[in-house]
Amino acid sequence: MRPETRGTYGRALREFVRWYAAGERGGRITTADVVRYKRYLTSRKRLSAVSVSTYLTAVRRFCHYLVRRGVLPENPALPVGGNSRPRVHSRAALTPAEVQDLLSVVDRSDERGLRDLAFIRLMLGCGLSEIEIIRADGGDRFVGPEGVTLRVQGKGRRRKDQSVQLPPDVAAALDAYLALRPGLASGDPLFASAGNRTRGKRMTTRGVRDRVSHYLVQAGLKGEGGKRITPYSLRHTAAVRMAGEGASAAEIRDRMRLGSVTTAMLYINQSKQQPAGT
Repeated sequence: MRPETRGTYGRALREFVRWYAAGERGGRITTADVVRYKRYLTSRKRLSAVSVSTYLTAVRRFCHYLVRRGVLPENPALPVGGNSRPRVHSRAALTPAEVQDLLSVVDRSDERGLRDLAFIRLMLGCGLSEIEIIRADGGDRFVGPEGVTLRVQGKGRRRKDQSVQLPPDVAAALDAYLALRPGLASGDPLFASAGNRTRGKRMTTRGVRDRVSHYLVQAGLKGEGGKRITPYSLRHTAAVRMAGEGASAAEIRDRMRLGSVTTAMLYINQSKQQPAGT
């Protein structure tokens, strides 16, 4: 199991243990307990259908372990399924006007601002995820027959075995930032921290998320019109735009480096619900 996956299930299981202990329940875990826990995740925690399924999977695996150890006679979580998957993503995509509002508030006068503009462009234009951004190194950018390309390593990938071709505006934003980093070695982080204590070190996913959130607030897009806009919305925007331009589910899966066509279909459905002219 990948460290990221182990961490996800660990956090999910700790949540179940806290919930179970807080209820002062005694004896063995029952199916009724798991049903109540599912209701808690949905109604109290307000988790998405995908997250609820992940949390229940952690409980299911934990109970399977207890069955193998002889603590439980059978797995009480097996009869409890996850919530049905949504037809569209819970997070909204940005309209073209909102994209321009976001880009307009990024300061281009210093290295930090040019860095932020570069990875925001990569998220909006190429659908890069936060993990792909922070894993990028100086040697991952190269120029090929079709233009500037960036090697990426996404979530769950063991190496950088995928590449993304950068549109001209995205490549220009990245090059403007790299012009301020002479001597960048191939193994150096492509996006480095600008903080006083961490300057030059690799950014974290939280760092990327905080910077994007900062600009979303500056642009007045947080909570705009009741839409759920978060840093993840930038990646969603890229996929919805692809769908709106006529890309098939298979093409979106490949270009967005998704795990399945089913996930890609969420973006196609979301594109159909996008108001005309936006």
